[in-house]
Amino acid sequence: MDLLIKIDPNNLPAPKASKPLPERLVSGDPSFTTWAFDEGKEGRVKTGIWEATPGETLSIKGEIYEYCHILDGVVELTEDGKEPVTYRKGDSFVMKPGFRGVWKTIETIRKIYVVIE
Repeated sequence: MDLLIKIDPNNLPAPKASKPLPERLVSGDPSFTTWAFDEGKEGRVKTGIWEATPGETLSIKGEIYEYCHILDGVVELTEDGKEPVTYRKGDSFVMKPGFRGVWKTIETIRKIYVVIE
């Protein structure tokens, strides 16, 4: 078991393609690609790179913390009852447990993520 994981956007593991669940699709036809680097602690902590094409989906974090660092693209997040916030290449943010809102990918986005369940 490696205790030091390098997340290298230029040396990606095998990708996994997916689409949003029908009940989470708000508009458009986004598709997702995930390059999982690590799923340690019995799957409770996950790290990797995630990409989404333009479209809007409902983001519901439940009990999950998620740290994101944007490598490319533009996304607009609108938490329920709040004003939209735009993130671009170089920006980082955390979605805390209980977050619920709309994830709108404006330009294909690629991010590093760390999820803690």
